[in-house]
Amino acid sequence: MKKLLCFGDSNTYGYDPRSYIGERYPADVRWTGLLGSSYTVVNAGQNGRGIPRRAAETSAVRDLLEQERPDVSLVMLGTNDLLQTPGITAADTAERMERFLRPLLDVPCGSRFLLIAPPPMVPGAWVTELRLTEQSALLGECYRALAQRLGISFADAGAWGVELLFDGVHFSPAGHRAFAAGVAGALAELF
Repeated sequence: MKKLLCFGDSNTYGYDPRSYIGERYPADVRWTGLLGSSYTVVNAGQNGRGIPRRAAETSAVRDLLEQERPDVSLVMLGTNDLLQTPGITAADTAERMERFLRPLLDVPCGSRFLLIAPPPMVPGAWVTELRLTEQSALLGECYRALAQRLGISFADAGAWGVELLFDGVHFSPAGHRAFAAGVAGALAELF
């Protein structure tokens, strides 16, 4: 089976926003778990993760790539950058992503990269500013241009009909199913 390294935030981790103590959805609900019947999946999702910006963080990801040697490394980040950094734009977020990805592309692990633009945020408990919905909607085009510059694959989860819950950020169980289907389609084009 092909191995996937899924590097992302709480939506990759499988955080269930309906819980009070940071619980995750069961494996058979999370998008990474749904892909587990067709791929070996390494879930490297972490709640609250933004795009790594420190050398030590990038070095840790390099080590993870060398250790796991995935066939495809899926990267979906950017939502927390927009949420946690006042005034940041989609273009700024794409620049952060480029600084993170460039050093990883030469890791001798044989991995292909799939950059995934997160589904745009919608108004909700965590999304109360128009700026957040506007900038998250622009992230797909910014990431598409970045993927072209870097020569890596790209997918826009904004086109997959991913349902978000009351906070405007986290996937519902149906959202996880839609996301898994979208990822499966993107991977089918790679293999």
